[in-house]
Amino acid sequence: MTTTRLTGDALRVTIIGEHDTHRHKPLYSEIVHRAHAAGLAGASVFRGIEGFGASSLIHTARLLSLNEELPVAIVIVDTPERVRAFLPQLDELVESGLVILDDCEVIRYAGSHSGRHSRRHPGKEKKA
Repeated sequence: MTTTRLTGDALRVTIIGEHDTHRHKPLYSEIVHRAHAAGLAGASVFRGIEGFGASSLIHTARLLSLNEELPVAIVIVDTPERVRAFLPQLDELVESGLVILDDCEVIRYAGSHSGRHSRRHPGKEKKA
């Protein structure tokens, strides 16, 4: 497995939409899997609790609402070149919603070497 290193100038693409589908699966899942296959540094999906967009309909997760059309945001960060190379795939997939590009700076990008989440606690370093 290749380790991606990313620090410094980067580009963040945020896709904001609703619970759209692609081939009977959630669109966000297709986008994340394509970003992974493209070797991008990372992608995350966040579900909103309330919002509205181009449709002007307010979607909410309030207790009395049975609405499953909650807002979804997919955030992808990588070098500007790699993100821009991925944009044609987003253009193919995203039929409605909002796609935003932001310049950003990555100050830390680190993953676990074992593939499992690990935490270091200050003052409890492993002794040799």
